Amino acid sequence: MSFIPFLDAGESVQIDDLTIENGAERIAVYGRLEIRRDRIGLQDIQALKAQIDAIAHELEGSAHLPERARSAQQMSVVPSPFADRNCA
Repeated sequence: MSFIPFLDAGESVQIDDLTIENGAERIAVYGRLEIRRDRIGLQDIQALKAQIDAIAHELEGSAHLPERARSAQQMSVVPSPFADRNCA
């Protein structure tokens, strides 16, 4: 159920309705997870903790972390090839 954080293999982990999506430059966490007071709730929180711990361990082991990484939107802007055309 785990993956190597920041190894972009296009993999993701699903815990109930919560998704942890792996990428080379970022890890996305989205969805919903209800932790109930039962065995499944315990299993879900342990799985989430294992993923968060693995991500934290990877970041802590990185020697040169920038203060803030650039987002995908900041990386490049490609001009539209249709900007100078009248498409009407």
